[in-house]
Amino acid sequence: MKYFVFRNNTIEFFFDEKACAFSGYDDISVVPEDADGYIWFYQPPYGVVGEKDTELVRSFAQKFDLVYSRIPTGKEMLAFTLCDRGGTNIVSGDFSFRTAIEEFNTHIIERSRENRTIKVVDFSDFASRYKKSELIDWKYYFTSQLAFSAKRVADFKQWFSGVQRGLALTRKKCIVLDLDGTLWGGVLGEDGIDGIKIGGEYPGKAFLYFQTSLVELSKSGVILAVCSKNNESDVKDCWAKNPYNIITEKYISAYRINWNNKADNMREIAAELNIALDSMVFVDDTPTERELVRQALPLVTVPDFPEQPYNLPVFVDELIEKYFKVYVLTDEDRQKTAAYQANVARASEQQKFTDMDSFIKSLALKLTIHRASSMNIRRIAQMTQKTNQFNVTTRRYTENDVNAMLSTGANIWCLSVSDRFGDSGITGCIIVKDGEIDELLLSCRILGKGIEKEFLAQILTRLKAAYIPTAKNAQVKDFYENNGFTLVSEGDGGIKRYTLNLVKYEAKPDDKYHVMMEER
Repeated sequence: MKYFVFRNNTIEFFFDEKACAFSGYDDISVVPEDADGYIWFYQPPYGVVGEKDTELVRSFAQKFDLVYSRIPTGKEMLAFTLCDRGGTNIVSGDFSFRTAIEEFNTHIIERSRENRTIKVVDFSDFASRYKKSELIDWKYYFTSQLAFSAKRVADFKQWFSGVQRGLALTRKKCIVLDLDGTLWGGVLGEDGIDGIKIGGEYPGKAFLYFQTSLVELSKSGVILAVCSKNNESDVKDCWAKNPYNIITEKYISAYRINWNNKADNMREIAAELNIALDSMVFVDDTPTERELVRQALPLVTVPDFPEQPYNLPVFVDELIEKYFKVYVLTDEDRQKTAAYQANVARASEQQKFTDMDSFIKSLALKLTIHRASSMNIRRIAQMTQKTNQFNVTTRRYTENDVNAMLSTGANIWCLSVSDRFGDSGITGCIIVKDGEIDELLLSCRILGKGIEKEFLAQILTRLKAAYIPTAKNAQVKDFYENNGFTLVSEGDGGIKRYTLNLVKYEAKPDDKYHVMMEER
């Protein structure tokens, strides 16, 4: 059983019944220990509300605390906020019922700040999309105590899937943007720097709204790139001189501004950033350009761009909802734009050197290895969810999974990397459990400098390892063999298992790297 759901109405149809078990109505007497996680999904009563209804809502906080106090340590609990879906207040100046709802929501938010295993789900984000008459079907409420109209089941499941993706910290990595007609109105080559529509009156204010939203996405760790048919010198002149245009090189990690095929340019951008095509979203106002990328690069997500600029706010909401929403940000998310821009600077610097060792020494690389702790578990889980290329097993773990492994004796370390160009943050991890390397991964941002070998040499103290092939991790299929392991077996699906003779194995740290190991 993945989730056990505490509820006070019939909600089975809204969740995957194969993956969930449900309490009785308003029954908190049983808290099964074999559940992987728990969901609290109480909602306030419908209809005409009175003092009893207000007191009922106020009682929810105590019940929630009683349930949470009995949940096994380290297991996750998703707590849905209360939403007034159908309460009718006779006295318009009496806000006690609404206040009780707000107090409960504040209560669970405060609990989530005290304990990160509680994740608050803002149910009003879903419920606010519908009129009250669309949320409830009174016939089925009276006959089967159905919490919401059955017409909302498909919509809820789609919405909740997005919530779960956000909780797992999985989302697309990069938005690749056109310029003319997309980031501003008009054509730069024809209208000039002062003639394009950005800021001021409509439609310029709509494009400015779009750019402002993109800045916030960039601050949250989404990479911004530009792919535009334009003269590069004209665009750079615009970036420098148009005071209303805010998406400039400050926020852009890579760009291709030329007259080449956009699909080819997209491939180059992906290669420069060292990210997979399926982590990219291409935004362009021209239907023919969108269709070209869809046909040539089917892994790239290509949403339709609004025909009218006044629909840009709706478009932004859809982008965030479908591709970029996340429950919480890590430090690495906040620093991602700077990290990718630093990688561009490193690539430029590398051209000055004729051999790789000299280049790596010039970087003054610093590797710090940390034991897993409450300070970095969230980032470790995020990396297992998002890292594809250098990932020897590609096992996906949630924060709750990582906590559970630690509680059962697994050894988990993570790696942070910095050099004279900047700090890449936590960009690698290794999980050892049951005497076997369960996971070893490095972010694509730090590959190509031999860091993976140094990490293994510094940390390796266990005997076994496994490689599980996927469509994207072929570059690491021989990694263990090339680092002293002995292939024991190769099974169905290309899964390889290895052992290491620690008597013969000798870790050989390389003086190109300055390594610190923090065991606390």
